[in-house]
Amino acid sequence: MGPLQLILVALVQGLTEYLPISSTAHLILLPRLFGWEDQGLAVDVAANTGTLLAVIAYFRKDLAGYVRALFHGGEDGARDGSQGARRMIPLLALASLPVLVVGIAAGDWIAGDARSPAVIAWATIGFGLVLGVADRWGPQERRLEQVNWRHALVFGLAQATALIPGASRAGVVISAGRLLGFDRESSARFAFLLALPVGVFVAGKDSLDLVRGALPLSQLPSLLLVAALSAVVGYLVIGGLLGWLRRRSLQVFVGYRLALGVVLLLVF
Repeated sequence: MGPLQLILVALVQGLTEYLPISSTAHLILLPRLFGWEDQGLAVDVAANTGTLLAVIAYFRKDLAGYVRALFHGGEDGARDGSQGARRMIPLLALASLPVLVVGIAAGDWIAGDARSPAVIAWATIGFGLVLGVADRWGPQERRLEQVNWRHALVFGLAQATALIPGASRAGVVISAGRLLGFDRESSARFAFLLALPVGVFVAGKDSLDLVRGALPLSQLPSLLLVAALSAVVGYLVIGGLLGWLRRRSLQVFVGYRLALGVVLLLVF
């Protein structure tokens, strides 16, 4: 891939990973729209690693507080100041189990037939409508510190459905949060934090695959560029979306998803 293609892939990954519009769908469709070859595993790993680093960097103070609370019993250090800081890491672990189970059980379908433009288009539309309904009529009574084991399991089951390309991991988790009564910002924050366990697992697995494939050192500069650019853009998107949700709804993203889905159906 040329430099322009690599930069575009990194920008798309950084922009779409944490917005409720499905990064997987955009990365699958990008080479189809421009007539490129698929960017390949190495570029995907670099882009996903970049956005994983973005969420670690953005929530570094929260994560440090959760770790201290878990091992030392203190509740200080988490940005939200919650009394639930000690439970956050176990809750995130519980919420990550469904996607691992479904990913293993349905891996062949997810990597094959599910990546068709038709599946992506209908998932973009269908889960977009779910997001619209959840955001418009979901109550805003709960905050992040009130997440319990039942909520975590529902969040996890929602995340598992995001293995369908076009569903959007951030979108389905935020939808679940709104339906459970969490405010928009808390729903998004839990969605971002929930990206960490599975992201680390996937990055590790994909990195092993690359090592087994003897990745040429000549590709290293390009991959570092992709990772760095997607990390910077992802970091800015996280902060921007959280700021947006303090003042506005998610309906603009619903509209984008519906329009994108219709275009995909017409084009493909």
